[in-house]
Amino acid sequence: MPTTSASSPEPAGLRARKKLARREALIDAAHELVERDGLDGATVEAICDRAGVSTRTFFNYFESKDDAVLGIEPWSVSAAVSDEFAAGGPTGRLLPDLEVIIADLLDAPMIGRVRMAAAMELARKEPRLLVRLQAWMEMNRAEIESLVRRRLGEDTPAYRLELVGIVAMVITRATFSRWESTGGDGVAGDHLAAVVDDLRALLAET
Repeated sequence: MPTTSASSPEPAGLRARKKLARREALIDAAHELVERDGLDGATVEAICDRAGVSTRTFFNYFESKDDAVLGIEPWSVSAAVSDEFAAGGPTGRLLPDLEVIIADLLDAPMIGRVRMAAAMELARKEPRLLVRLQAWMEMNRAEIESLVRRRLGEDTPAYRLELVGIVAMVITRATFSRWESTGGDGVAGDHLAAVVDDLRALLAET
C-alpha cells in the first residue's frame, strides 16, 4: 500500500481548509481588537499577533486592516468565465449570462452570517469602514461594466453599462440578504437563482 511521505504536498482540500481557517482567524482577531481599541488603535501587527501569523501572511489575505475587519478581498471573475461572457455566451441572453458572472464571483469563500453581522456592526461605529465597503462595491461594479463593454462593444452608451452594473450589484446584495435572512446556512450562491427569479417576476409586473 502506498504511503505519504513527510515531504509530500498537502491535498488541495486540506490546503483550502487551512487557508480559510487562517483567513477567519485574521477576521476574528480584527473584530476583537477593533471592538476593544477602535479602528485606529488596532494595528495590523496586533491583529497578526492575536491570529498567530506574520504580517507578510496578513497581506496575502487582505490589502489593509479595514479589509480584514470587513472580511473583503478583491473579487475577480475567472478568465474562462469572462472570455465566454465577452464572446456572447453562454446563452446569448444578457441577464442569464450576467447570472453566470455573479455566480462566479459568489464562488469566493464567504465569511459567514455571524462574522458578517459583526463586520456590519463595527462599520456602523466606524464610518471609514462604510466608505471602504462602498468603494469595494464600486470597484466590483466597474469590473462588471468592463465585461459588458467587451460584450456589447465600445460604442455602448455609458448609461446602459451603468444600468447593467447596478443590476449586477443589486442582485449580488439581494442574494447575500436572502442568504442571511434564511439563517446563513450553506453558501450565498445557493440563493442566486431565487433572487433572479424574483427580479424577473418584478419586471413582469410592469
